Amino acid sequence: MTTYLCGPISGKSDSECKDWRAHATERLVDVLNPMVRDYRSGSEGHEAEIVEGDKADIDCCDYLLVYFPHPSVGTAMEVLYAWERGKVVVVVDVSDKPLSPWIVYHSHAVFKTLEAATSYILGGA
Repeated sequence: MTTYLCGPISGKSDSECKDWRAHATERLVDVLNPMVRDYRSGSEGHEAEIVEGDKADIDCCDYLLVYFPHPSVGTAMEVLYAWERGKVVVVVDVSDKPLSPWIVYHSHAVFKTLEAATSYILGGA
């Protein structure tokens, strides 16, 4: 059981990008982390490498764990890509706003905490 760690990267601090992913990695162990393609300092000219790398990782995963602090175009694109390939999409909604119907529809489960979401994934393994 492999889980892709989906969530905003662009414009985020190291802590915002890495802390939740580190915690999820401790609990889930077998993860694919898009932070290996960290181009926050400048993605221009690297779009294909970023997107194709993310898509390849999603193709190899069983679960997409989505950490959702706020709307993100890349996150939404990854959710739809995963859903269309039959991946189990699990959302951690830490926002204070209602989720988009698109995110709700294209997810199998929505939780308010990372612990609950990872427990759900571990229960399905």
